[in-house]
Amino acid sequence: MTNKNSPALEQEFEHEPVPLSHRHSTGSVSAVWFGFPMILTNALFGGIITWHLGFWPALIAILLGNLVLFAYVGALSWFAGNTGMNFALQAKRTFGTKGYILVSGFLSTVVIGWYAFQTGLTGTVIHQTFGWNALAVTAFAMVLYTAITFLGVRALSVLGLIAAPLFVILGVVALWLIGQDHDFSTVTQFKGSASAVGAMSMGTAVTMVVAGFADSGTMTADFTRWSKDGKSAVIAAFSAFPLANVISYLFGVVIVAVGAAVDPASNGGNFLPMLMGHGMLLSVIAFLFVFINLGSVCTHCLYNGAVGFSHLFSSKMRLWTVILGVIGGALALAGVWSYFLEWLSLLGIVVPPFGAVMIVDLSFMAKVSEQRKSRRLRGSAFAAWAIGSLCAVMAHVAFPQFGEAVIGLVTAAASYTLIVKFKRENAINVMEEKNA
Repeated sequence: MTNKNSPALEQEFEHEPVPLSHRHSTGSVSAVWFGFPMILTNALFGGIITWHLGFWPALIAILLGNLVLFAYVGALSWFAGNTGMNFALQAKRTFGTKGYILVSGFLSTVVIGWYAFQTGLTGTVIHQTFGWNALAVTAFAMVLYTAITFLGVRALSVLGLIAAPLFVILGVVALWLIGQDHDFSTVTQFKGSASAVGAMSMGTAVTMVVAGFADSGTMTADFTRWSKDGKSAVIAAFSAFPLANVISYLFGVVIVAVGAAVDPASNGGNFLPMLMGHGMLLSVIAFLFVFINLGSVCTHCLYNGAVGFSHLFSSKMRLWTVILGVIGGALALAGVWSYFLEWLSLLGIVVPPFGAVMIVDLSFMAKVSEQRKSRRLRGSAFAAWAIGSLCAVMAHVAFPQFGEAVIGLVTAAASYTLIVKFKRENAINVMEEKNA
């Protein structure tokens, strides 16, 4: 039962679908997702893509990547909204009552890696911008982000309602300050840096956009299961992809295209430096913005991990929030987080095939999956994931220009469809031979 005296600490339904009586409004669930992509990291990536491709190609790549994300996250959200099932419960139906442990455990660990990365990044950004001690700031961030996540999904909704508007306001302020010395009429004419053109393909840029939210996007059910129905869940997904995600990327695109970025090759369209040196009030707001902005990412990732591990160990989300918050924070303090980015990005390539298999199984083959007897391990689901992941990795190594993330998604979905169809046809043939 919900604790009516403390609505922020309502039941989190780690082990069962969220009942209709406890579902949240479309606006509340949308706020959770809408605030998630409104982060400086996206402005940074948007700027880097623009630096390599130029204004119009970058815009196309960002839109294509977001359409892929909307189709992917929207499909998973539709099922979550209709059933109230979290990611672990969904994975259990597709991959088996024991097989889901590998899937849920893997993704829950990956998102905690992102939590550690962004927590460590908080300390680094504050140190580089304001000169504060990086370790002290990181430790404070760990406690703050863990405490917010501990309150539950409603706290994530409130944080999103603060983080998203603040990102837009400060982004607009940065553009206004840039406009004092730069001519925005030349933005669309930017062709990319002469030294960078050709170093990144359209497919690579699309993959960068998709991989940025491949992990939490796959685990979207942890957020959208709170929706009143499938339609509301898709609306919540749409608020993030393409809406919020495109907006956050666009700031970086414009800043680099107008020629105002600080070290665009590696720092992209990060607009935080533009807010410095313009008075104490703006500096204080920018200081708070770092915690609110990166905190939005950290709390969402920590929530995903806590829900996943609580289901795996038949425990409570809040207990695992504390455990994982401390573990991830310790990794951040140890400086290990700085080594995460490359392998976390690589894992972002092999994660989407999990979701692709689940979409086909739970939505397009709903009648089959609903009537199917539960099994400990579903080899067909893992085989399709393996094929999709192998194709994605091969594409990453041999021809990344074609977009390895999309290749992994498509091949996993197609493989699962063919495997299930082949198995069913074989089963029918066997039954016919027995009855002959």
